[in-house]
Amino acid sequence: MNPTVMAIRTGWSRGLIELRQSFTNPAELWGHFFWPTLMLAVTYFIRDASFQSSGLLLGTLALPSVLGMNVALGMVSMSQQLTAEREDGTLLRARATPHGTQAYLVGKVVTASGGLLADLTIFLVPGLFLIDGLLLGPGTWMTLAWVLVLGMVATLPIGAILGSVFSSARAQALLQLPIMGMIAISGIFYPITVLPEWLQWIAQLSPIYWLGLGMRSALLPDTAVSVELGQSWRHLETVGVLGAWAVLGLVVAPLVLGRMARRESGSRVAERRERALQRVG
Repeated sequence: MNPTVMAIRTGWSRGLIELRQSFTNPAELWGHFFWPTLMLAVTYFIRDASFQSSGLLLGTLALPSVLGMNVALGMVSMSQQLTAEREDGTLLRARATPHGTQAYLVGKVVTASGGLLADLTIFLVPGLFLIDGLLLGPGTWMTLAWVLVLGMVATLPIGAILGSVFSSARAQALLQLPIMGMIAISGIFYPITVLPEWLQWIAQLSPIYWLGLGMRSALLPDTAVSVELGQSWRHLETVGVLGAWAVLGLVVAPLVLGRMARRESGSRVAERRERALQRVG
């Protein structure tokens, strides 16, 4: 059998097993429901607030934006899993099997994307009933689908790169600060047009802004485009920026992950465990 096909099959099976386990483990199951429920509560409480004199409700603007934000945060989940499993030796054990590194990466993508789809569903389904003013139709689901797929391709490989860079879960936690900063300026909970122009340019470098914009273009009526930059949904720009992130991630992630896996050894894993025990002690 072709080695690539074998790695994909093995990774697919591994990913499905891990995904199923995440819905049977109480701690992980709590995580699947807690964050979507929290975001839904925030969106619900701002549902009646209006954005300036536009007549548009913040809750209506925020719901699709939060969908896009959660897609982008899939890279954080990916990086956390890779860092944790690098630290406990799981990645080293995977490397010991034929085509193990490739299969491991495929499995992580399956697990992360499956968990992400579940979290989005948990957030979106009740949100459609609680938030008014959303546009639902055949075009809605088509746009949601291509933005979601392109968004995952753009962000999950970046998560793999970040997971390869950080050597411990403690160091990986530092990633939260810049991510939260980008969310704050990316128009998720309030339109980006109120920000200074230099912050708008910074926000547009991130996939978070473009995922939020793409989701808004799917779920909001045409009148809502009046609060966007250039008063346009900018689909071509969305494809271009997310596509650039996707190409970058797909090219760099296998190289970085492979290099990191080759450097792993039993002594490195033991050293990290010893440091972790010392911190606990």
